Amino acid sequence: MNVFEEEGVVEYIKKRGIEKPYLKAKKYLELGYFQSIDLRKRKPKEEGIFYFKIDKKYRAIGYVEKGDFIVTEISDHQ
Repeated sequence: MNVFEEEGVVEYIKKRGIEKPYLKAKKYLELGYFQSIDLRKRKPKEEGIFYFKIDKKYRAIGYVEKGDFIVTEISDHQ
């Protein structure tokens, strides 16, 4: 599975200084280590929106399209 970011997501990550934990979580997702990043489906589950943990504070939110994960936003989980 490849992971891509929508416009603005990379800027948000750099602005908050979470590049290193994001890239680590992204690599785990690409390798299929879903439990390591706590990949889950958001409610309502019918929408097909997923999120995964970057660190204790931030979550990446996105969807799967043709076997690729598209990150649409980073959420401050606090």
